[in-house]
Amino acid sequence: MYNNITGIILSGGKSKRMGLNKSFLKIGNQTIIERTAELMKGLFGCVLLITNIPDEYKFLGLEIFEDIYKNVGPLAGIHSGLTHSATEKNFIISCDMPFVKKGVIEYIINYKTDKLITITETDGFIQQLCGLYSKQVLPEIVKLIAEDNSIETEADKQKKCGCQVLQLVKNINAKVIDIANEYDSYKEGMFLNMNRPEDFEIVNEKLMKKMISSIM
Repeated sequence: MYNNITGIILSGGKSKRMGLNKSFLKIGNQTIIERTAELMKGLFGCVLLITNIPDEYKFLGLEIFEDIYKNVGPLAGIHSGLTHSATEKNFIISCDMPFVKKGVIEYIINYKTDKLITITETDGFIQQLCGLYSKQVLPEIVKLIAEDNSIETEADKQKKCGCQVLQLVKNINAKVIDIANEYDSYKEGMFLNMNRPEDFEIVNEKLMKKMISSIM
């Protein structure tokens, strides 16, 4: 159990591609958000949930906070989580990554680096919403949000929202772990993000098979 690191779950996406709130989709009798909360509570002494619809998540029994900056995208969720955290180090995870396990989180946490952000790269993508973040990056986040607020059109703002966290990673010079080659227990698809209905079908099929095989 890590008592010097806060676990932060981001569940602020509008799930436009999924068509409904993906965090409440069920695998067996458990929702995706319940699986993520259970994982995080098993690792961290304090777990925060960041969402802009807090009433819908009260059943989890977690401390819940909204974005301080609205309509900014996932960077606002990271900002709120780090602002409300009482620890220097914080492990941030998006609610839609059901294949991420305890072992890989511990590997990221214990990776030897002095960088302020430690994340991974795999499956052709930088996995910026699953990693270790220092509170020291808050001024850079505020700077990036202020720059975005200077953009005049809403369409341009929305277009830039998805790139903000990657820009933070670049500006901070984060440690990006080549997880497939460095982590012995890596499995393809470990960092799958559930964004579309077909993604959920893949997740549901794999996890249900695993559940069935474990009781046979």
